[in-house]
Amino acid sequence: DGSCIYGVAGLTAYYSDTLDTLLVETSGLIAWNDRIWTHNDDTDTLLYALDTLTGVIQQTYPLPGINNKDWEEISQDSFYLYIGDFGNNYQGNRTDLHILRIEKASLLAGNPQIDTLFFSYSDQTVFTAAPPDSTDYDCEAMIVTADSIYLFTKQWTTYKTGLYALPKTPGTHTAQLRDSLFVQGLITGATYVPDKKLVVLCGYNGLLQPFLYLLYDFNGQQFFAANKRRLSVSLPFHQVEGICTRNGLQFTITNEKAVINNITIPQQIHHLDLGPYLQNYYNQLNGIL
Repeated sequence: DGSCIYGVAGLTAYYSDTLDTLLVETSGLIAWNDRIWTHNDDTDTLLYALDTLTGVIQQTYPLPGINNKDWEEISQDSFYLYIGDFGNNYQGNRTDLHILRIEKASLLAGNPQIDTLFFSYSDQTVFTAAPPDSTDYDCEAMIVTADSIYLFTKQWTTYKTGLYALPKTPGTHTAQLRDSLFVQGLITGATYVPDKKLVVLCGYNGLLQPFLYLLYDFNGQQFFAANKRRLSVSLPFHQVEGICTRNGLQFTITNEKAVINNITIPQQIHHLDLGPYLQNYYNQLNGIL
């Protein structure tokens, strides 16, 4: 019921590798079609299909006729990919926030069919330019359920995330604020395992210390009323941007290239084992315990 208090815990990657220089701004991840898929967050309109372990690029898929202003997330359902062009940290006043919906079969066939979902936030009434990295209306994390899209915002000054919901059909929508949660950092990615009633968010704090935030055993889509656990990731100064999983136990994250105090942190892929934190819950869910 969300009332449990967990001890401090940390994760160490069991495998890491450097990504191709084409992926210096890797910003979102999904696991699909025996590949891990990613994209960059500025200008580049290619999708990249990667080897599931090493992150080596296996194939690229162009998305013709569209722009990349600030792609920050990719998600999926059975038939479509969804790309969030909703990065909004510069002034917090974008009026062209949107999500691209790409039919999976057409993408693989080399003729991607793309629709657009435009949206605004239900509680944003002022669009005066804000100072960089100070808005509550930036977003880099999204999941897709059977009937809706859920956004987890990146609130720069409060270290909260806002949960917004909108329909997953093309058109113009208002993303309705459902709840908010103090996560002690900036949320940059999300992955959803519906049969396990699990959402895992990734992010980092003001010192670029990455973390995962587990939400699990929720009813319906009451994600913030679930059990919650924050896990530190032992990758200091890594700007983690994307997360995905193929089985709900092993998770993959990627970080953008960053230069901090003349030290270069290259773009990388990392694999994490969350079995020690989730296996008992899965056993209970399946009636094993």
